[in-house]
Amino acid sequence: MSTEQTWAGEVPVAPSARARMWWEIAIVLGLSLGQSAIYSIVNIVDLSTRGKALADQTAQVNASQSSRELFDFLYQVLGNLFPLFAVALVIYLLWQPQRSGFRRIGFDLTRPWRDLGGGMLLFLTIGVPGILFYALGRVLGVTVTVQASPLDTHWWTVPVLVLAALRAGLQEEVIVVGYLFTRLRQLGWGRWTIILAAALLRGSYHLYQGFGPFVGNAIMGVVFGWCYTRWGRVAPLVVAHVVIDIVSFVGYPLAVALWPAIFA
Repeated sequence: MSTEQTWAGEVPVAPSARARMWWEIAIVLGLSLGQSAIYSIVNIVDLSTRGKALADQTAQVNASQSSRELFDFLYQVLGNLFPLFAVALVIYLLWQPQRSGFRRIGFDLTRPWRDLGGGMLLFLTIGVPGILFYALGRVLGVTVTVQASPLDTHWWTVPVLVLAALRAGLQEEVIVVGYLFTRLRQLGWGRWTIILAAALLRGSYHLYQGFGPFVGNAIMGVVFGWCYTRWGRVAPLVVAHVVIDIVSFVGYPLAVALWPAIFA
């Protein structure tokens, strides 16, 4: 059986269990990225109604949490570790007697080199154009200035940024793709309905950065979702997402220094 057939072959739930599954989805999203989406929607409404152009406003990513180095480090690490409990939760919820939650969504080590190769291909296909799309959004004035952490703040700044990239990759791909695609398929949704719904969710929790990142991340969601329905594996998506975020978090301060008119 191909990976595509495996994903499409999820057994639909009984009508009596549909309400319970919708409640499960609502709870999972409410504890994780659904919550982020609501905050981002409120935030973009706030920013858009201030009488000030979005291009003249800022959004902070991985901002300092304390003026004291030790506590800044602790807050940063804890802030990136606790969201991973939601990732563990959905893997637990997807666990079956004869099939682990990891195996069910293709997040295991059975195909490491293919997953790595697929992830790097996705990075080149969607990651590099995504960075250019952000720059275009800044030029058009529909994207806020994203303030990234300076790389020379502390000796641990870059490792914590890598941890943040790992958290984002796991959180978004395992929950929004691996978990949500599986559950919506069990509820009888079609492939493209699922892909588009998940892509809109992905774009919505990036709205705090402006409308440009919303569109860019929604497009990314369509591509990633299509790949998941073809490959049946979330591992390449995690690889691609982590690499994209490492390049963004670590490379962005360099881009600000080189092209301040666009990125600063």
